[in-house]
Amino acid sequence: MTRVISKPVARIDGDEKVSGKARFTADVASAGMLWGLTLRSPLPHAKILHIDVSRATSLVGVKAVLTGLDLPDMRIGRQIRDLPILAREKVRFVGEKVAAVAAEEKDVAEEALSLIEVDYDELPAVFDPLSAMEDSAPIIHENPSAYEGAPQLTQKINNVVSLTTKAKGDAEIGLTESDRVFEHTFKTPFVHQAYMEPHACACAIDAAGKIHIWASNKSPFLLRAQVAAALGVSADDVIVHLMPVGGDFGGKGSPMDAPLCYHLAKASGHAVKMVMSYTEELMAGNPRHASVITLRTGVKKNGDLQAMQIKCLFDSGAYAAFKPIPDVNLAAARTAGGIAYRMPAIQIDSYCIYTNNVPCGHMRGPGYPQIAFAIESQMDIVARALGIDPIEFRMRNLVNEGDEPPLGGRWEGIKAKETLSRAAEASGWKTLKKRPYVGRGVAVIQKSPGMSATGANIVIDSSGHVTLRMGVPEQGSGSHTILRQIIAEELGILLELVSIETGATDAIPDSGWGSGASSVSHSMGQAAVKAAKEVRAQLLAEAAELFGVEERLVSLENGDFLIRGVAEQKRIPFQKLVSRLVAARGRSYDVTVVYDMSAGMKGEFSFSGVTSFCAQVAEVEVDAETGRIAVTKITTAHDVGTILNPMTHQGQIEGGLIQGIGFAVMEDLCAETGRALTLNLGDYRIPTARDIPRLKTHLVQNPSGPVPYHGKAIGEISIVPVAAAIGNAIYDATGVRLFTLPFTAEKVYWGLKGRLQPG
Repeated sequence: MTRVISKPVARIDGDEKVSGKARFTADVASAGMLWGLTLRSPLPHAKILHIDVSRATSLVGVKAVLTGLDLPDMRIGRQIRDLPILAREKVRFVGEKVAAVAAEEKDVAEEALSLIEVDYDELPAVFDPLSAMEDSAPIIHENPSAYEGAPQLTQKINNVVSLTTKAKGDAEIGLTESDRVFEHTFKTPFVHQAYMEPHACACAIDAAGKIHIWASNKSPFLLRAQVAAALGVSADDVIVHLMPVGGDFGGKGSPMDAPLCYHLAKASGHAVKMVMSYTEELMAGNPRHASVITLRTGVKKNGDLQAMQIKCLFDSGAYAAFKPIPDVNLAAARTAGGIAYRMPAIQIDSYCIYTNNVPCGHMRGPGYPQIAFAIESQMDIVARALGIDPIEFRMRNLVNEGDEPPLGGRWEGIKAKETLSRAAEASGWKTLKKRPYVGRGVAVIQKSPGMSATGANIVIDSSGHVTLRMGVPEQGSGSHTILRQIIAEELGILLELVSIETGATDAIPDSGWGSGASSVSHSMGQAAVKAAKEVRAQLLAEAAELFGVEERLVSLENGDFLIRGVAEQKRIPFQKLVSRLVAARGRSYDVTVVYDMSAGMKGEFSFSGVTSFCAQVAEVEVDAETGRIAVTKITTAHDVGTILNPMTHQGQIEGGLIQGIGFAVMEDLCAETGRALTLNLGDYRIPTARDIPRLKTHLVQNPSGPVPYHGKAIGEISIVPVAAAIGNAIYDATGVRLFTLPFTAEKVYWGLKGRLQPG
């Protein structure tokens, strides 16, 4: 029975954040630190003819003014390095950085930007991925395959940066042999992560030439590597100081302004700080990819799925630097987008395409919400066309224990049908009476956890205080709280004796890709368990030696050492005995370990045989006069393992659900000819408390996951099915099938009037 694990422990970072004491990157300050700001392109595609910085340079208080020609021709990126630190010969999207200044005061820097004159020669631009692939489309990158890290495509297609193809069986034959084939196209927009803290960074260069970076970044060691590569220096010359991250949702894994901040610091001879405004975030951040997804699905008359072809066109924007590794594509492309059905034959072709839009990156479950919206919407269409209840259709086709996953391999402990049954029963799918313009919709998906080679260091000092030192910042998920619980559980001590320390990359273990892909509780959690077990073994061995007994007679229980095999059994408080042990050995306990379940795997992410299932039922009411949609209730069921902390677990479920509602009914990073129209959080709508419906969570216990104590990932999965469930509910309420997100009152209104065209 666990002592600390599975208990609702309050967030370790909560007090500092709600009190305002937490120190974020924008709070970093030092004597003489300058403000850095950037001048951004007003055009989506243009040659840079000339930049005149003379007036800005002469402004009192300005310490540095840089253009692309002042910098080495180095580019940045996670995998493909195609993004210049400052634009050189041309710009490729509205908001691209063209020049930068560092000044003593922010208002001086702003004035300096206004004095920079740029002459452009505007070029033809393309904003739609389908149009970008046409032979007549403007070429955005003349030779993209020459970029470092670029995929080498066997087939050259205009403006295509990467193509990932996965298949099992022969989908074309499967479609031919099907009784019916359904083909539909679905579209999703750009969506910003809408974290509270915008990107921020600071840079200082010390007397030894070491480069110190502070950044709102969830992946400090990846940031170190990317900055080092962009500057042409050794990673050992870059020290990243970990900071709390004020919201991430996938968007805080890029270097953003950090390399430029270094160049301003170098040119000015001062430390420099850069903080993006929210207007800059919305016009030039790294949002979720817009997509065009076409499905062809074949079924037998009895409802058995036979084959599926999935063609995904992801709008990469002007650069691919923010794309996931290893193939400069989206993770969902390698897993059929979370599909949870038996599928004799399947093929998925995922294209990332350059356009003159804002460059895209990660957002909670990269690619999964887009593909799941398409697949689960079409499953509803197929079921209704065959006259089968949507839940019965899914139950007929969901994987069972022993079934092969859609793209091959194996899963263990499959609870797909149990999870869907729980959602159906809890929502009253078969019992609730249906009123006019009220509808229910269902969606079901699966998602495996991520993993990363991750290090952990545990230090126990002479006072008996335990410190877990690691390279994963707290980005809002509550991971530090859970890791603290894990250490306390493994050592059998009070939670109050455990603290978390992040520090800087030159003094903490490598954290791999940091926080992301539902991997922290898994990879960092297992590293913490491994380190705790090692230090516990040392403690018990040395305590046994101290008392002259066999190791098996010494244990750690409920905060005390229990010593048996002596004249009188001893129970000694942890801190008291550790103090004696440290004095006897002459040094603190210090253990560092690395956990890497994927060691030896090359070129392809691979997960354990465990995945997680989620089923959701959405209820909506639609105003027949205006088309207004009200999401009134969402019932979500999750196949879960051991829950490490019920409070943070439920917070992740509800947070993902609410973001999914935003994706479904309101969020759209609108742009015209590449120019963002939603340049503040008043225009770019995200859900508020008034938009949140009744949320009901039901858990299907299945303790078989890779997370410590047989837990499963929860961070990304709840966002994935929401849009499809809501879309299916709208159809149930109105008979209007919407193929394009977000679902707006206008689309429903014209659908009811019979004037809405598919797509």
